Order: sequence, then structure tokens, then C-alpha cells
Amino acid sequence: MKVIICGAGQVGWQIARHLSGERNDVTVVDSNAELVRRASDTLDVQGVVGFASHPDVLERAGARDCDLIIAATHSDEVNMVTCQVAHSVFGITRKIARLRAQSYMEPVYADLYRRDHLPIDVIISPEREVAEAALQRLAAPATFDTESFMLGKVQLLGIALDENCPVLDTPLRQLTDLFSTLRAIVAGVRREGRLFAPDPGDQLFAGDQIYVFSHVEDVNRTLEIFGKATKKQERIVIIGGGNVGLAVALALESRTDRIRAKVIEKSRAQAERGADLLERTIVLNGDGMSAELLEEANISRADAVLAVTEDDKTNILVSVRAKQAGCKMAIALVNDPTLVPLMAPLDIDAYINPRATTVSSILRHIRHGRVRAIYSIGDAEAEVIEAQVLSTSPISGRLVRDIDFPEGVLVGALQKGDRVVKPNGDTKIEEGDVIILFALSADVPEVERLLQVSIDFF
Repeated sequence: MKVIICGAGQVGWQIARHLSGERNDVTVVDSNAELVRRASDTLDVQGVVGFASHPDVLERAGARDCDLIIAATHSDEVNMVTCQVAHSVFGITRKIARLRAQSYMEPVYADLYRRDHLPIDVIISPEREVAEAALQRLAAPATFDTESFMLGKVQLLGIALDENCPVLDTPLRQLTDLFSTLRAIVAGVRREGRLFAPDPGDQLFAGDQIYVFSHVEDVNRTLEIFGKATKKQERIVIIGGGNVGLAVALALESRTDRIRAKVIEKSRAQAERGADLLERTIVLNGDGMSAELLEEANISRADAVLAVTEDDKTNILVSVRAKQAGCKMAIALVNDPTLVPLMAPLDIDAYINPRATTVSSILRHIRHGRVRAIYSIGDAEAEVIEAQVLSTSPISGRLVRDIDFPEGVLVGALQKGDRVVKPNGDTKIEEGDVIILFALSADVPEVERLLQVSIDFF
């Protein structure tokens, strides 16, 4: 597949890294020569310096015979014009654009993106993706990472094991015997910085970070088995009243369960906008770093603080200050992946990586086969792939134990009709089933082959 990626920032670089590693023909376009040089030097990609929306630049990038263009520059308008030029001048059939401004997302303007108007096939909204990720973190406070699959029926839980975990030093196959009715599977383990897919004989140790697939009805029981108490979040303080913070506050207000939320926003104009939009949420105007303002927001009694300003360091420091003041849980928005190792030493319970959520959304739309969802784990260490099994797939009609999955791949869940089952070696995978696979990055191409149909779906 020939792909042009416009924008060589964090998102563009990660997408290029994924696709070039899977032997696609990738060209990266950016007006910043240094970013293009970094991509072409470190990845197996070609680089073109120039404005992505200019036809001559796209021509140099190989747009004449391109299969897919991904417009992920920092400008919404450049991304939109790039897709228009790609369609009108070069006839590129698949066009994905990242758009940040929420005005472009309003349902009333949906006709704007028709093929005879502004032809964009897939729109990715980072703010909406991040807000959804934040809500999922709040819904599972005992986890450091979480994502839902199979229309909410299956939950991926990232759980950090401590000394109080009651199932330490127990082989995983023994856990299956001990909790035979539990619909949960340990699919990944990170130990001493290395992520791997465990064998049935592997044990779990204090300090491990594990990734577990659980039926949504068994989430609380799963957390308890791994030593995590479940508590409902009732008081939440949101630091940052931008698009992400407001989206989270609006979503919390729409819930039937009574959640008391407060928003702290530094910009007076943005705070006033938030106060106009929100009905039950208290909006405070001021610096979230202020100890006095945090005290006014009653941070010591809060169940969670969600720091989602545009500055990583502010989010981290506010989270630390809130935890020291007595807040039970801290979630920080962190763009820079090099800051993630600081989360645990600073006692920050969970983080949200906007780049990872955006990358996951884009990858979902460019995979082969009937891929329904995709989630990138860690710093692109692994992927969780949800896909429908077609009759032409090599795994269709076979038992799980008879399929030659790579060492870094585990089946996390299987849906047959409306029923979600916990797979084992005797489970037969059939046409129409929906399967969730945990795959280390190096094994993703083989997973694609196992899921691939005779004609690629683009």
C-alpha cells in the first residue's frame, strides 16, 4: 500500500513508524525540514519538504498512484485543503484528516464532508478521543489504563500489581482453575520495562503491570482478585476548561448517577464559556497550580483530579499537589512519552496520551480485513485489535489451539452472535465471530495476515 502522511509531528511520526514497519510504501510530508529529516533518517520512509496542501508538493510525494493520504498537520485548514487537493487533482480514494476545532464537528455541518463538497472519508478529533479516554479512566479508578471493546461488552484493564495482590506467585493456568467462572484473561505483562504475552505457566510478581481482558460484568470481581478495591467516583475536580475538560464535564453532567464536578480554568474567557455551557458544574477561574484555589475546590475530599491543560508539566505538578493535599486519585494528560516513566515515582495513578489515542483511531481505519477497533499500548509496544472473522480468513473454522499464532499474540475474547465467551484451546473460531487479539508490535503484520481477506478492505 502506498501512503502519504502529511505532518511529521508526534502523530505523523508514529503512524509512519507503524506503517513502514509493515512494509508499506510511506512518504512523509512536512514544511519543517528537520522533522522530515528525523523521519527519513530513523524510519524506512521517504521525505518531502513543503506545504502538504500544495499540489506540486503532493505530486513530488507520489500522489498520482497513492492509495491513502493522512492529513495530520497542526492546522485543521491545511488538513482539509490537503484532502480536497488529493481528491480533486489526484483522485486519491481514501482520505483521513485530523481536525481539532469543535465547530467542524457539529452534526449540523456533517454535509460539509460529502464527496461533492469537502471530500474527507474519515475525520479524527483528538479532543473527543482524549475526552473519551479520560471518562474511561474515571470509570475504572483502580487501573492505569483502560479501553472498551465489543460495543462496551469487554474491557481492557491495565493493573499495577503490589504486595497486597492475593494471586502473586500463582501460575496463570492455576488462576483459570481457581476462578473457573471468571470471564477474564491476562494477555500482557510488563516486567522491568519489558512487555510480553505470558504463557499459562508464567507467574505474576509484585511490581508487574498486567493487561487483562474482562467481560464488563466481571470487571469489579477481576479487580478484586488482583487486589484492587473498586470505589465509585462522586467528586471530581477537572483542571483545564478547554475542549477536553468541557467535553468531560458535559459527559459527567449527562449521566444519571449524581457526580459533583468542578472545573478550574486559568483563562477568564474560557471559564465564562464553560460556565455558560455547564449547568450543574461549578467553574472556578484561576491557576490550577494555586494551593489556595485547590483548597477552595475542596481537593482534599475529591475522589479524583483530572489534569487536562495544554501543558504536560502543569498537569503533572497539579496532579502531585492534589495527591499531597489528600485527593484519592490523579489522572494527568501527558503528550511527551519520555515523561511517562515519572508517573509511578510521582504517585500519579493514570495518564492519558493524546498521541496514542489519535494513532489508535487512525490505525483502525487503515488496517486490512474487517477491523472494528484498535488500541495502541504503551509507546507503540503492542496493539489490541478487534476484528470480524470472514470466511476467507486463515483462522476461520479452526480451533484456537490449532492456529499457529506468533509467540507475542494472545486471544483476549471472542463474540459469537450476541454472546461474549472466554476463549480456550478448544474454542472454535467461525465465520462472523468477532475476535480480540493482543499482539506485540513485531507480530502485528502476521496478525493482519491471519485476519486478512482475499480483497483488502479500504
